[in-house]
Amino acid sequence: MAFLNPRALRWKIAALTAAACCAVAAVIGVLVHQAMAERGERTGNDRIAARMAAAEREYTRTGTAPLDVEVLTPGQLAEPLARALAAKDKNGLYATWYDRKPPNWYWLWAAMPVAGDRVLVARTDMSAEVRGLQLLDRSIVKAVLAALLVVVPLAALATEPMNRRLRRGSRTARAIAAGDLDARIGPGGRARDEITEMSAAMDEMAAALQLKLEGERRFTADVAHELRTPLMGLSTAAGLLPEGDEAAGLVRDRARALNGLVEDLLEISRLDAGGEQARTDAVPLGELVADVVRRTQAQAQTQTPTVVTVGAAHVVETDPRRVERIVVNLVTNAHRHGAAPVEVTVTGARVVVRDHGPGFPAALLDEGPQRFRTGSAERGRGHGLGLTIALGQADVLGARLTFANAPDGGAVATLDLAPAPA
Repeated sequence: MAFLNPRALRWKIAALTAAACCAVAAVIGVLVHQAMAERGERTGNDRIAARMAAAEREYTRTGTAPLDVEVLTPGQLAEPLARALAAKDKNGLYATWYDRKPPNWYWLWAAMPVAGDRVLVARTDMSAEVRGLQLLDRSIVKAVLAALLVVVPLAALATEPMNRRLRRGSRTARAIAAGDLDARIGPGGRARDEITEMSAAMDEMAAALQLKLEGERRFTADVAHELRTPLMGLSTAAGLLPEGDEAAGLVRDRARALNGLVEDLLEISRLDAGGEQARTDAVPLGELVADVVRRTQAQAQTQTPTVVTVGAAHVVETDPRRVERIVVNLVTNAHRHGAAPVEVTVTGARVVVRDHGPGFPAALLDEGPQRFRTGSAERGRGHGLGLTIALGQADVLGARLTFANAPDGGAVATLDLAPAPA
């Protein structure tokens, strides 16, 4: 599900919001913690200062100390307290030591030298202040967690309109790539942000692309139609030339080649227009392909045979005329640009045409067939229209035509048709 995808934009924004909230809470928590800790220390210092002042007055007056204050010699002092007393400023009345280790958890000690080489030692329990500080820290953490439970879902929901607009743009781009040149993202409501700007730019790009493609289609169709009439006259005139003349044979051959090119251009223009529809029928695929290869071999009058292997072929629901066009183009391309032996294998609803030549060029495998481009010199000469037409006819049939290179060399074209329902 897209909503639960952790890599979705909504969760990244929610994570960024949560991180910002945690950072703010951490800064505030540290400041509050330090303020409360300083306040607790001041409270303890005030208590110990009052106790030491009262003990000094009592000891000066009576020579004895109150019950909560001890009278010790410097050698009896704990080492940290003795160091604090030794480092005490002359102007200071007493030295303090905050004991945070067991067994005296959180005790604040104070030592004051008095007459007779004696030291008054008092202590006050700071555990109440420490527990209050710990309770404050836990309260801050709980408050932050409670806020995150509210903020993160709200942030994820708040980004949903933006995600919908982005998904709409993705669907539109896929539709345009699939051939729907009229698809547009459209206005994104009343929002005027970067997504709206990007959507408008994509719509402008799609409109410009549509105009260029339609102009290319019209140009291809117009050129093919305009060439048909002079070609018909040229073919008629070539037929009137005397038989056996080498120049006449060359003219007739070039006229046939030019006529085939025009027919291919017309077919491409019809496929580009998107108005072609398949007339399906139940066809035994193995028999159809074998017959097509046999007739192609006879018409081409080539000396290189095509090896046909028919396995457990299915009966497919398809347009036999378009399948024939695809197979003829694939076999012709294999003979023209590949090397013998050319093998055609029919298994189930799949037709595989393979040669043993240099294989398909990398550009064709990456980008698909391109008209008027054969890809590389070692693939031979041609107009690059055969595979383009085969791919267009496969799209009309709803079939899948893929191109690959065999591991041991040679080009492999695979046509996958849908089997007919039982």
